Amino acid sequence: MLDQDNRDKNKGKAYSAENIKVLEGLEAVRKRPGMYIGNTSQEGLHHLIYEIVDNSVDEALAGYCTEIIITIHLDGSASIKDNGRGIPVAVHEREKKSALEVVMTTLHAGGKFDDKAFAFSGGLHGVGASVVNALSDSTVVEVRKDGKVYSQSYQRGKTLGELSVVGSTDETGTYTRFKPDPTIFPTTEFSFEVLQKRFRELAFLNKGISVTLCDEIHDKKAVFSFEGGIQSYCEYLNQGKNALYDKPIYIFTQKYKNEVLDSQLECALQWTDAYQENIHSYVNNINTIEGGTHLTALKAALTRVINQFAESSPVVKSLKSNLTGDDVREGLTAIVSVRIKNPEFQGQFKIILVPNITNICYGRGVGYKIEEIVLDEETQKI
Repeated sequence: MLDQDNRDKNKGKAYSAENIKVLEGLEAVRKRPGMYIGNTSQEGLHHLIYEIVDNSVDEALAGYCTEIIITIHLDGSASIKDNGRGIPVAVHEREKKSALEVVMTTLHAGGKFDDKAFAFSGGLHGVGASVVNALSDSTVVEVRKDGKVYSQSYQRGKTLGELSVVGSTDETGTYTRFKPDPTIFPTTEFSFEVLQKRFRELAFLNKGISVTLCDEIHDKKAVFSFEGGIQSYCEYLNQGKNALYDKPIYIFTQKYKNEVLDSQLECALQWTDAYQENIHSYVNNINTIEGGTHLTALKAALTRVINQFAESSPVVKSLKSNLTGDDVREGLTAIVSVRIKNPEFQGQFKIILVPNITNICYGRGVGYKIEEIVLDEETQKI
């Protein structure tokens, strides 16, 4: 509560309709950036790149992108280039301006609010590209589409000129280059080490795509591409550990609804002689660092199934009590990655998957019973 001195100081101060401010366009993002990117420290700064890269990864999930190139330039700007379909550039019927300009300058505008353009997506709120634009001193977007190269420039969220054709090409994709606004971020220097950790992770989660990170300032380059997918990820995490068997157990299954792909589940499991568990969970490529229903499902299913096996196995049937979850997961390294439509996360930062009608899965893998999963021949021999 306010003390008497503060109450006295505040006496007579009016609180009227004039005190109610309405922030237009992207002003709200610049006024309260933490609401959109978490903070304005190093974590928030790198989140700008992640937002644009995630759009490219969504193109990969849709089957249209195989290569993503991220570059830290000498002037401190960053660029992201992909070979996806390219952001639409036709005039938006309602907004009366190009779809590209709508995406870059309007909050909650994007192509991921239905299932037509993207089956699975992590960009659910339509704020990623526009937020990056709002918090950048300058932004340039080039779209390679329909044999042409389209370009438009922005400054702190505002359009500098009309969309124009600047060349011809036989490629497709989107190139975004932005320079973080120094009036928003105390430091605008990107870290190669921080970025490569995230992009290595994305390459593991999306086997077949190539993610290249270049740092012109420190003359560094890294290329990430893993045909083994999350199995390779599991082996990578277990480097230097004594694995109890050579190849991680791999589980993959998917479901269709009305002949349309509705959800996918991937899981890799490998036990070591370590004491601690090491489990990573993802939803539509987003690292749910605090878990959620999919992680709860994995843990509950593992405990249940292994106890069922123990009860029927002559080797361990002498156990006087069931194994606990901690017993089962001791030394386990696991990756569970689900792809579902319209996932519900806790907040914009998507750190935890919360239950909804489509992903209530206590003891299940987003609707999959563990007994329904058919292992490949090599895994069955383990």
